[in-house]
Amino acid sequence: MVSQNFQVGDWVVYRRTKFSKFPGKRAHDVAPQPMGENYSYVVDKLWVVADVDDDGQLVLVTRRGKRHAVAPDDGNLRRANLWEKLRFRRRFEEAAQTHSEETAEV
Repeated sequence: MVSQNFQVGDWVVYRRTKFSKFPGKRAHDVAPQPMGENYSYVVDKLWVVADVDDDGQLVLVTRRGKRHAVAPDDGNLRRANLWEKLRFRRRFEEAAQTHSEETAEV
């Protein structure tokens, strides 16, 4: 796979696998677990690149200010496509605003 060069401010989508009895409205690829009590599903997380560490790890920020360290070659990470940028613009901008407020405080 070709390595993507992420930069601070890039809008990214991280696909997170989850398990529960009640998948949320943003869940997709829903599948029942073998015993039928729970479901596994995927939720697309819309995050912004806050920083690129010296070791190449990406620091991603959510719209509520949580930070996640992710390898740039993680198979669940990709750039947001044009449709996602248009559809979820407000959520990406909220994450970017949270990041800019955090850096202004430092």
